[in-house]
Amino acid sequence: MDKKFSVVVAGGGSTFTPGIVMMLLANLDRFPIRKLKFYDNDAKRQEIVAKACGIILREKAPDIEFEATTDPQTAFSDIDFIMAHIRVGKYAMRELDEKIPLKYDVLGQETCGPGGISYGMRSIGGIIEIIDYMEKYSPNAWMLNYSNPAAIVAEATRKLRPKAKILNICDMPIGIERRMAAIAGLKSRKDMEIRYYGLNHFGWWTSIMDHQGNDLMPKIREYVGQKGYNLDDPEFKADPSWSVTYDMVKEFYQLDPNTLPNTYLKYYLCQDEVVEHANREYTRANEVMAGREKTVFTECRRIAEVGTAKNCGFEVDEHASYIVDLARAIAYNSKERMLLIVENKGAISNFDPTAMVEIPCIVGCNGPEPLTVGAIPQFQKGLMEQQVSVEKLAVEAWAEGSYLKLWQAITMSKTVPSARVAKQILDDLIEANKDYWPELK
Repeated sequence: MDKKFSVVVAGGGSTFTPGIVMMLLANLDRFPIRKLKFYDNDAKRQEIVAKACGIILREKAPDIEFEATTDPQTAFSDIDFIMAHIRVGKYAMRELDEKIPLKYDVLGQETCGPGGISYGMRSIGGIIEIIDYMEKYSPNAWMLNYSNPAAIVAEATRKLRPKAKILNICDMPIGIERRMAAIAGLKSRKDMEIRYYGLNHFGWWTSIMDHQGNDLMPKIREYVGQKGYNLDDPEFKADPSWSVTYDMVKEFYQLDPNTLPNTYLKYYLCQDEVVEHANREYTRANEVMAGREKTVFTECRRIAEVGTAKNCGFEVDEHASYIVDLARAIAYNSKERMLLIVENKGAISNFDPTAMVEIPCIVGCNGPEPLTVGAIPQFQKGLMEQQVSVEKLAVEAWAEGSYLKLWQAITMSKTVPSARVAKQILDDLIEANKDYWPELK
């Protein structure tokens, strides 16, 4: 393990960046770093985070060369990996993604329904731009993308940059698997071997075993049927909105009690209940701006002011260690088994071969090798076909500047009741996103 790697974090001003840095530092024995860069197009926001992270790096790993920049050539030259978690439009636009649909009694959420489509239309250009910078300045690098909405972003990269060295991954299943492992009495999610299929934020676990081959599904299913994914353990304490989400799983779990569902299916299978209980004036975006965003930036400013990261309020984001697992798999050809968003190409035998599906893959130096899933049941297949069509139409709308295709995409979403309502939402979203979306005709 002599080689040390150069990494750029795209989205250097993100509230998640300090936790990512702490996680990378905690894993230097597994993934040694020689150079770490931040890249963001918002210099002021990034500077706040970078000043604090620079102090943390100076005190904990002074050998790592560090810089923060808004210049693409500086950022993307001499790098091995891009770790991308960008949010085009930041939380102010997320707030509109959530509140505009709610005006029409439609689900308001950042990755699902019209809000997810809106966010996707903003994200596509940003991700494509980063890919192009990578290919221009460091053509041998890999981009590890965990920017949302991952489903639309993955479809866009498949269609618009099919040869790009990009891997799309999501932490949502990982967070749920940590809870499953605790329910099963295991120390780590890595003590489990899972089978899973679906689309991003839209999938099901079909098998969970330990390394000795013992079936863990009966015990986990029994628990989920009673309590959802909520746990009494303080380690898994969730804020109120997430606690409701974990609890709601027990309702739609019964639709196929042989599997275990992703929490985000609540937005498609319980959308009326979600809308009924939504606070239309204070959505999740408001919670994040008043909570994590305020806390992170306050702590960054404090560290910069005192000039030391001792007694730092940032903790290692163990939840994000999957990013190191993915980078290691590529760097060391470790054949790590991971859930990735990849082109189907027959892995799900009775599903669109061009769909970007989330399934287990073996990851090595040449990228992912998807594992065969086989045929899936009609219920899941029907839901997935509807949702993947939404994603494809949204990407086509962006690429073609097509108002009609975006109207079709929103109309087709299971969260939207009619074409008329879809058009009303679309027209409001166009006005809100005029600085971010391509012109639609």
